[in-house]
Amino acid sequence: MFKVDRYFDLTAPIYPYMPVWPSNPPVELKPIVTVPKDGYLAEIIEASTHTGTHIDAPAHMIEGGTTVDDLDLASLIGTGYCLKVLPDGHTIRSTHLAEKWQGIYNNSILLIETGWYKKRGYTREFQYDFPGLSEDAADFLIQKHVKAVGIDTLGIEPYENTDFRVHKKLLRSGIPIIEDLYGLDSLEEGRPYLIIALPLRLKGTSGSMARVVAAETE
Repeated sequence: MFKVDRYFDLTAPIYPYMPVWPSNPPVELKPIVTVPKDGYLAEIIEASTHTGTHIDAPAHMIEGGTTVDDLDLASLIGTGYCLKVLPDGHTIRSTHLAEKWQGIYNNSILLIETGWYKKRGYTREFQYDFPGLSEDAADFLIQKHVKAVGIDTLGIEPYENTDFRVHKKLLRSGIPIIEDLYGLDSLEEGRPYLIIALPLRLKGTSGSMARVVAAETE
């Protein structure tokens, strides 16, 4: 048995009209019954499955690809590391990853911290100007056999990549993508964590909101 010293919640909170991918509908979250009136409280939520911290399955970009309910949990639960990156403008290149890479990162879950989550808001900067991976950075991660890759921006690649070529490379290689992570600055670079990234088991869907946690273990 391993001992957990601390948990880090890396999940963006879900709330009405929170910042989302520009073409996604705004989040609606409201009570449908209340304790004073009905004796219990329950809510209804309307949102894209790709809202807040969420996981992209291959079916998101690849016709006939694996849907979120069929993802191998071994790719979403396991040893992971946080890599803190300062991109060139909108682009995180393979050189940014290579200069910090350690062999222990191979075959792990990799979380990329840009600090972008701190800009969170309904602004053009947060929703359109975020940094993301270049194609050569995606190739680098594929070569290193990462199990999954996450980032603290709305997308794994810059918004201007309208052909979603980075998404397609990673997903075609069977690497799930975790987007819109929150609070990665609480993790230490180079320290191993137990990463647990669990989507809802939504049958046949391209992705799902997820609760993502890092556990500091002995």
